[in-house]
Amino acid sequence: MLNLAVLLEDTARTHPDRVATVLGGFRSTYAELDAAADRVAAGLAAHGIGPGDRVALSCPNLPFFPVVYYGILKAGAVVVPLNVLLNEREAAYHLRDADAKAYFCFEGTPELPMGERGRAAFAQAPDCELFVLITADPTAPAPEGETTLAGFGRDPEPGARSHPASESDTAVVLYTSGTTGEPKGAELTHSNLVLNALICNRLFDMRPGDVHLVTLPLFHSFGQTVQMNAGLATGATLVLLPRFDPDAALSLMEHERVTFFAGVPTMYWALLNHPGADDHDLAAIAATLRGAVSGGSSLPVEVLHGFEARFDVPILEGYGLSETSPVATFNHMDRPRKPGSIGQPVWGIEVEIRREDGAAADPDEPGEVCVRGSNIMKGYLGRPDATAEAVDDRGWFRTGDIGVADTDGYLYIVDRKKDMIIRGGYNVYPRELEEVLLTHPDVSLAAVIGVPAEGIGEEVKAFVIRRAGAATTADELVDWSREHMAVYKYPRIVEFVDALPMTATGKILKRELT
Repeated sequence: MLNLAVLLEDTARTHPDRVATVLGGFRSTYAELDAAADRVAAGLAAHGIGPGDRVALSCPNLPFFPVVYYGILKAGAVVVPLNVLLNEREAAYHLRDADAKAYFCFEGTPELPMGERGRAAFAQAPDCELFVLITADPTAPAPEGETTLAGFGRDPEPGARSHPASESDTAVVLYTSGTTGEPKGAELTHSNLVLNALICNRLFDMRPGDVHLVTLPLFHSFGQTVQMNAGLATGATLVLLPRFDPDAALSLMEHERVTFFAGVPTMYWALLNHPGADDHDLAAIAATLRGAVSGGSSLPVEVLHGFEARFDVPILEGYGLSETSPVATFNHMDRPRKPGSIGQPVWGIEVEIRREDGAAADPDEPGEVCVRGSNIMKGYLGRPDATAEAVDDRGWFRTGDIGVADTDGYLYIVDRKKDMIIRGGYNVYPRELEEVLLTHPDVSLAAVIGVPAEGIGEEVKAFVIRRAGAATTADELVDWSREHMAVYKYPRIVEFVDALPMTATGKILKRELT
């Protein structure tokens, strides 16, 4: 028997007085976090919600998130974390699709009225029986007719223990972003998530007493596994930052003596280009920060080199998806790093690059990245056809990403299969062009897409954020690109922008670019 909640429970037994979570002046020990989760589990059981029932959770990076997350697991139920930016319609879809029996929702802020949207979504999900409002102030009175988290939990019966789930039981349902249709829920088992967290601890040499800066959204697989589950398993302290801001991140790194940081490429770009970075003690940050990791999307080599030169901290880049729990490959601490590479498969995981016909590709030959191992999801919730399409009868998951493997077994992501541009019959990979554009001295960030074009199918278009004070024109950048890229690749259209649309997890949202 195996329950993902054991990662918290075991540390709470051995290090009850160690600080588990930090938010501003708030600090919670492992014993306090575990006891709070026990009360949530007892409250769920009192409402008849238990093994196999799915419970949705909408909450930013606040101490309430792990309390509710592990409380749901302790009850034997399934956690369904939801993106905090979902609107009313989208949240209602997720509640209905997951057949959620209960919904814990943070009240939000005037700028992000999560509670208001959550109530409206709950009203549109008739099979969802219980709505629990998470208030920022636990002492605040409950709105009339509503249940708050503070009033929901109850002390468990003497001797009560977490539900002894089977390792093959579903622990968490993570919804895909839905960029290619309706979001699908990836069912991840207790075994998937426990093993992936323990792999992270081994991979990054995580130690008791580590201090994580957690600004990756905990509703997302990256922050959830690599920092929350892995960090709590080793007795780390999680310093929570609900919304990424480069100045706030640097302040916390400095004052909390952060030892481990995980981020997506846009976070590293923001830290690298933050004009106030030198106002912080960067030497002190580098002295305590043992390592940094990047995932979620490809980290531009120019950003990697620039960040490491400025902050004197090595970045390990890796790769994974919600369906892979998420970690599948990484650059390893005990092996040479290759900038631009997502490294090699992690312990117990196989990766194969396949041609269109399903045969294994040769070294340096592009093909679809396929993954097999202990990290592969159980399937898409309620979608057997989609599951069969994604996972073959030998257990290989087709990622939809195009990659290559070099002769040393290091993997490189060329691009998302769906992002590939076909211009005049030639395949053009946007990531390759973005990497080249970032070598231009006036380019700070770039996103490349294909736009419809008569006669050639698609034309290459680049959206570019210029560096401060830069004055290069679109025509000049097109001319420069012509000199640095093959004739069928270079962007004929350049549009300068002040910002690029991003998801809540920091990925550039290319579907909103036209």
